[in-house]
Amino acid sequence: MPTTKPAPSARETELLERAYAYSLTHGLADLSLRPLATAIGSSPRVLLFLFGSKDGLIRALLARGRADQLELLRRIDEQYAEPPGLTVIARELWAWLSAPERRPLMKFWVEAYGRSLVAPEGPWADFGRSTVDDWLDLLKACQRDPDAPEAAARRTGVLAMLRGALMDLLATGDLDRTTAAVEDYVS
Repeated sequence: MPTTKPAPSARETELLERAYAYSLTHGLADLSLRPLATAIGSSPRVLLFLFGSKDGLIRALLARGRADQLELLRRIDEQYAEPPGLTVIARELWAWLSAPERRPLMKFWVEAYGRSLVAPEGPWADFGRSTVDDWLDLLKACQRDPDAPEAAARRTGVLAMLRGALMDLLATGDLDRTTAAVEDYVS
């Protein structure tokens, strides 16, 4: 009989939210339980008890970040009765991705995505692949003819362009130039 993990306690949820906020500003690369626990009003032992291990905590943080992405995708999908097309959706996604208040979340995402490529067996396992699949599914749902021969290549190109522009924006802070590049691509 398969076992299911019980619903998280209020304390576990509270500490996960605090740890998530901490990781958005401090990153995950050098995550150490002691400073994290101090910053969020807990102890390393409590975090280990609740999440099983440091890797378990990282997996929970990645799942929490992915939940933010999936919520965005769900909200965008609900806005349209008919598929709006890749041009419309690419512009909406870029506006969301490039918003200054989302820079910490986007840096968190880039860090997790990169780590999933170089440490595919660790807590990052499958993060990169999952996020690609999530975004491609959204883009496919937005296409007017998603099964046309060129449709998969077009949505893959839009995804690659958005991610490349996002990494460029995070590296340089040049919103005007990267937005102009996105607009040039989708026009």
